[in-house]
Amino acid sequence: MKTKFKIIIVFLFFALAFQSCQDKDDVAAPKVPSNLEVQNFIWKGLNLYYLWQADVPNLSDTRFADQTQLDAFLTGYPQPETLFQNLLYKPISLFPNVADAVDRFSWIVSDYLVLEGQLQGSTNNNGVEFGLSYKTSGSSEIVGWVRYVIPGSNAANKDIHRGDIFYGVNGTQLTVSNYQALLFGTNNDYTLNLADINGGAFTPNGRNIALTKTPLDENPILVNTVITSGSHKIGYLMYNGFYSNYDTQLNDAFGTLKAQGVTDFVLDLRYNGGGSIQTATRLASMITGQFTGQVFAKQQWNAKIEAYYDANNPESLKNFFVDKIGTTPINSINMTKVYILTSKGTASASELVINGLKPYANVVQIGDVTVGKNVGSVTLYDSPDFSATNRNPNHRYAMQPLVIKIVNGVGFGDYQSGLVPTYQLAENPSNLGVLGNSSEPLLSLAIGKITGTGRMAQPIPGIKLDYFKDSKSINGIQNQMYLEKAPEGLLKAL
Repeated sequence: MKTKFKIIIVFLFFALAFQSCQDKDDVAAPKVPSNLEVQNFIWKGLNLYYLWQADVPNLSDTRFADQTQLDAFLTGYPQPETLFQNLLYKPISLFPNVADAVDRFSWIVSDYLVLEGQLQGSTNNNGVEFGLSYKTSGSSEIVGWVRYVIPGSNAANKDIHRGDIFYGVNGTQLTVSNYQALLFGTNNDYTLNLADINGGAFTPNGRNIALTKTPLDENPILVNTVITSGSHKIGYLMYNGFYSNYDTQLNDAFGTLKAQGVTDFVLDLRYNGGGSIQTATRLASMITGQFTGQVFAKQQWNAKIEAYYDANNPESLKNFFVDKIGTTPINSINMTKVYILTSKGTASASELVINGLKPYANVVQIGDVTVGKNVGSVTLYDSPDFSATNRNPNHRYAMQPLVIKIVNGVGFGDYQSGLVPTYQLAENPSNLGVLGNSSEPLLSLAIGKITGTGRMAQPIPGIKLDYFKDSKSINGIQNQMYLEKAPEGLLKAL
C-alpha cells in the first residue's frame, strides 16, 4: 500500500511540474493572434537587426514587458506597411526633405517572390531604362529620356532608342504627381509619346511607341569591349547591376579583357543602382587581383549585434578581396588605376566598389555626384530565424531593412552626400552618344585622361535638364547594397 502511495505521489509531482513548465512556457511565448502575425514579424525583425534600433523608442528591448503588451501595441497598426514606416528612424516617407531624413532606403513587400526576383535583375519590364528630369526649372512637369534598351525585351523590337525623349504616357503629360501611376502602375501596356528638343523647348513629334511589360531577366553586362588608342588597350565594361546570378558571366567578361591584354580599364556604373555586397567584392577583386586576403570593406551593425560579433567572431564583419568564385579562379586584370563613370543614379554597391578600391588603387571618377548610400540591407522573412527556411505559410511579406553601415579598409564610409567625381561632367539627354563608342562624352573624357590627350571636362553642348529620378530607383528595386543572407545564430545568442 505504501509503495502504491509513493508511486501516486511521484506521479502527481511530475504531472504538476510538467503543467507548471507548460504554464511558464505559455506565459513566455503565447501564440500570436493570426491577424498580427505579419506585424509581430516586423517588430521582432527590426528589434533584432535594424541599424538604428537604439534610436527608435518603440523598438527598445525594454519597451514591452511581454507578448501581450506587444500585441496590444501592434493592434493599433492593422496595415503592416504603416507599422513598418513608423518603426523606421526618420524615414524618407515621413521626412520628405532629404536633408532631414536618415533612413532613405528600407522597404517592405507583400510578396517576397517579387523581391527575390528584383534583387537578381528579374522584373516585370518593357525594357526601356530611362531617366526623368524636370521639364524646366521649378516646373511640376517632367520628361523622360531613354538611357538604354535591354536586349531581348519588348522594347528591343520597337523603334525606340537611347536618347529618345518622351513627354507623356497615353497622351497625358508626365508630372511629379502622376508619373508613378502612368509608368509604374498595374497596367502592363502603355504608349510613350515622344518629342524633339528645339531650342530648349519640347515639341511633340507624332511618334508614339506602344510597349508591353513582361517578365524580364536583365544581364547586367551591357557592353564589354576593348578600345585601342595608340599604345593603350582600354578595357570598357558597362555594368548595370550587382546581380550575383551573373557573377560567372562577369568573371568571363574579365577573362575576355585579360586575354586581350588590356593596359587600362574603364568601369561604367552610371546606370548601376547597386546590389549584392558579395558581387561588389568579387568585382573589385577582378579589377585588381594583387590584394587577395586584404580587407575590402567592413560592416558596422547595431550595438547589440556588433557586441556579439566583437566577442565571438570579429573577422566575420570583414569582406576580403578574393581570388575565387567557389572553386573557379577569378580573372583579375591587376589594375592599379581605374576610371569609373558615375551619375546621380549610381548608388550602393557601386559606391562600395569606388570607396573600397580607393585605399588600394588610384580611382579616377568621371561623371556626376553619386546617390550617397553607405548603408546596406538584408532580406528578412517571417521564419524562426528570419531566414528563407521554414517561412510562415500564411503570408508572403518580407522586409529589406537597413542593417549595416559599410566602410572601406581604412575605416572611411561617410559619403552619405554622395561621392564627388574627380572630373565632373553630367550627361546631357540631347547629346548622349553611343554607349561603348569612343566619342560618347563620358567615355571620351576617360580615354583622354588615359592617353594624356584630354583637356579639362567641358560642358556637353545642348539643353540641360535637372535630374528627378530614374527607372531603376523607382521600379521596386530601389538603390541596393545587400547581404546575401541574415547572420545565423543571433537569436540564440541574444
